Amino acid sequence: MYSTINLFLVMIRLTLARNNLKGEKEMQVILKKDVQNIGEAGDLVNVKDGYARNFLIPKNYAEIATEGALKNREQNIARIKAKQEKLHQEALAKAAEIEKLGTIELSAKAGESGKLFGTITTKKLCEELKAKSNIEVDRKTVSLNAPINKIGEYTMLIKLTSKVKTELKVIVTASEVVKESIEEEVAEETVEA
Repeated sequence: MYSTINLFLVMIRLTLARNNLKGEKEMQVILKKDVQNIGEAGDLVNVKDGYARNFLIPKNYAEIATEGALKNREQNIARIKAKQEKLHQEALAKAAEIEKLGTIELSAKAGESGKLFGTITTKKLCEELKAKSNIEVDRKTVSLNAPINKIGEYTMLIKLTSKVKTELKVIVTASEVVKESIEEEVAEETVEA
């Protein structure tokens, strides 16, 4: 007896064999979740067979577009669209809260030239956003216009969904200014002695 996993693997092999007979290196899949640069949940897309077999299908982002799966997709398309609309509305509300916040001010230990000791990461920014406004954002959705390793003003882009993006200004100030060179301290000590 074949288990469901074995049947699934046989189905994949048959689909791949059919595609290889035609000389194609792509397969049609139905996306179960939004995949960046590919499509949204419920979309029927053509992708490279290796990408589908090694990434999309094992991570449960997609399923092979068989006749049964296509019929099931058409029956569930209204439910999928309603779910996407709900997520879109939640993302819009979260974006409005973030924009209402305006800026985030952070302070960090810095040298005399304004260079920080270490950098401020997207993880730290997300923690600060949650602490100040109780808005939880995944660090993978945050991108910066430049690495935050100096005192100054930066722009943080938050991509909540594929259609909803918002920007937040980050202002970094020095909490403590530390002398940068040890040589200056040694020179001062020798002059005093």
